Amino acid sequence: MRSGNFKQDYRQLLTLTDSVPVIVWSCLLVALLAAAPLVLPKYYVSVILLLLITAVGVLGLNLLTGTTGLISLGHSGFLAVGAYTAGIVAGKLGWPMLAAIFAGGVSAAVAGIIVGIPSLRLKGLYLAITTMAFAVIINHLILNGGSLTGGSEGLTVPQPSLFGQALGAERGYYYVVLAFLVVFTFITLNILRSRIGRAFLAIREHDIAAKAMGVNLVRYKLLAFMVSAFYTGIAGGLLAYYTRYLNVDSFSLLISVEALSMLIVGGLGSVAGALLGTAFIVLLNESLSFVFSMIGASFGGSGSTAAYEIKGVIYGLAIVLFLRFEPDGLIGRWRDIKHYWTHWPFRF
Repeated sequence: MRSGNFKQDYRQLLTLTDSVPVIVWSCLLVALLAAAPLVLPKYYVSVILLLLITAVGVLGLNLLTGTTGLISLGHSGFLAVGAYTAGIVAGKLGWPMLAAIFAGGVSAAVAGIIVGIPSLRLKGLYLAITTMAFAVIINHLILNGGSLTGGSEGLTVPQPSLFGQALGAERGYYYVVLAFLVVFTFITLNILRSRIGRAFLAIREHDIAAKAMGVNLVRYKLLAFMVSAFYTGIAGGLLAYYTRYLNVDSFSLLISVEALSMLIVGGLGSVAGALLGTAFIVLLNESLSFVFSMIGASFGGSGSTAAYEIKGVIYGLAIVLFLRFEPDGLIGRWRDIKHYWTHWPFRF
């Protein structure tokens, strides 16, 4: 295609980025993550594995809340739907691992469409409360699901396997989760640069103006909920095969709040921000757990009762400080650093 002296071929149109440093650093990060199980102890590999699973779900929430501007506190419900669907079809119907994980994603997407219907008329706090009610309903359904969900006793999930080969949690299964994250990151980047992504952004900025420009609010709001729930359902399926045991207590409302805080810390609306925020919060939790375990050991186990409360205070304080001093999150701070070095020694 031509426009004056400007020429651009289809290869350039399909390229996600023309920045060589971004490509190099992205490939290096994936290579380091792939090498982690080969050099790190099992504990650290399990932490990274949990981080990768969480990142898939946070990418989905970022499409809904960060990109479309629809606040959701019900993603713990979508996570539970995906996890229990994968566990049921794998344990009771004998489905293979990949089919079970995608079944979890599809079932969560269907639930996302149902939950998304109130978003056609509700906004802000009212929508957040509605989605939170969905998560509460899902937990009650799981508790009263009888032998299907295991009720309060929980549900056992088969060992992950691929093409008949059993996968170890910190070895083979790690690479399956890493592959899912890489694929869904590429999908997210492509969605954001497509007509769908531009419609999501228009709805976030001003839905009435978006409607005036021809954006179908019903279609794109429901699509945002469906895609976001699909991501979270996939994360739930991955989590089910990682833990191999599901209990309703693992899907509390705190998970929804924690996922939202990851977006705030990383930077709303940014794929890189979602990944950075996930890494920050997960590593912060692990660091606090390590510190308090060392303190408890030093004092012969005393003070362990208050450790959980102190950990929650520090965790909440970090979120408040980010909201107060860095509202654009970690990705905003990174942009400021790049801007500083690009224009140095000039201030602007």
